[in-house]
Amino acid sequence: MSKQVMKSDAEWREQLSPEEYAVLRKAGTERPWAGAYVETKTEGVYRCRACNAELFRSTEKFDSHCGWPSFWSPSDSDTVALIEDRALGMKRTEVRCATCDSHLGHVFEGEGYGTPTDQRYCINSISLSLEPTR
Repeated sequence: MSKQVMKSDAEWREQLSPEEYAVLRKAGTERPWAGAYVETKTEGVYRCRACNAELFRSTEKFDSHCGWPSFWSPSDSDTVALIEDRALGMKRTEVRCATCDSHLGHVFEGEGYGTPTDQRYCINSISLSLEPTR
């Protein structure tokens, strides 16, 4: 597992745009279909926008038609942290970057997408940066 990244709130605010900060540091959600990576087919590695840690690969990305990029698995189980989320009056599983503790999105199971893990990591595009394969 990579080295933990810890920064003060002021440092995060300086590094991230207001929109990135709202999602990554305050667990916000971007509007559906608004993100840069919803429909992209570019091959590569998806990294945490806040700390650049590898999170997902394009080989695990699939079209879920939900309005956010979806992956059936992280690139390594140690790259993300899963946390119970009881906000909004429901029980969900929040996905966070294991390196810097930034909010990425949520993971859902048993939705019938037919993926190898039967999971859908529903991730905010603004939480990611894509490094294309050369």
